[in-house]
Amino acid sequence: MQRRDALHAITGLALGAIAGCTDAPHHFASPTTAPPNPSRAAEAPLPGEVRHGPRDRPRVALTFHGQGDPGLVTDLLDELDRGGARVTVLAVGTWLAAQPALGRRILAGGHELGNHTQHHADIKTMKPELAYAEITHCAGVIQGVSGSIGRWFRPSRTPHATPMIQAAARRAGYPTCLSYDVDPRDFTDPGASAIVTATLAAVRPGSIVSLHCGHQGTVSAIGPLLAGLRARALQPVTTSELFA
Repeated sequence: MQRRDALHAITGLALGAIAGCTDAPHHFASPTTAPPNPSRAAEAPLPGEVRHGPRDRPRVALTFHGQGDPGLVTDLLDELDRGGARVTVLAVGTWLAAQPALGRRILAGGHELGNHTQHHADIKTMKPELAYAEITHCAGVIQGVSGSIGRWFRPSRTPHATPMIQAAARRAGYPTCLSYDVDPRDFTDPGASAIVTATLAAVRPGSIVSLHCGHQGTVSAIGPLLAGLRARALQPVTTSELFA
């Protein structure tokens, strides 16, 4: 009888260990004693809107509101290729749907595509559901061209995202709205020289510059603008690279 009881006790202990019984001894380190992961801190989420990147790195992001005459957009991309610059194009959905080949050309040049609403209407005056629809419709067009919705959303016809716009953007898959801290107002067609002068007067490390496709003055400004940035030891990069 004593022998049978001992056998039962040994069997019970073995089964408990196999089942992960809490009484079974173990030597795993407690999660609270794990060393901190420095990469986790580097991956902290961005706020709901950003106006500039880190000020301690010699980089700037040139961003373009994406719509306009296809010939001028092609000329712009040619100038960027010649200058070896990568940029972020925030595409208007209706324009990108009509020009998918240009969207692919943007990506092939090492640039990135972002979202600038479907119809480029005044999003801050919209009801939340319509604002959300404007963002998601454009996101679908971008996904059809690039395979993803892109990382960045810039609201249309307003430099800043209201809380309503930020909520709609998050719901659509864009945690961070993209604003800017340098605006040479190239869409008013002041001429290439004025665009270059205004940009270089305001730009600093980490700046996000707002520019526009489809304007001849902007195309003509690209060469001297890139030269001016590099004379200041500032490297033009995509917005994602700015925050990398």
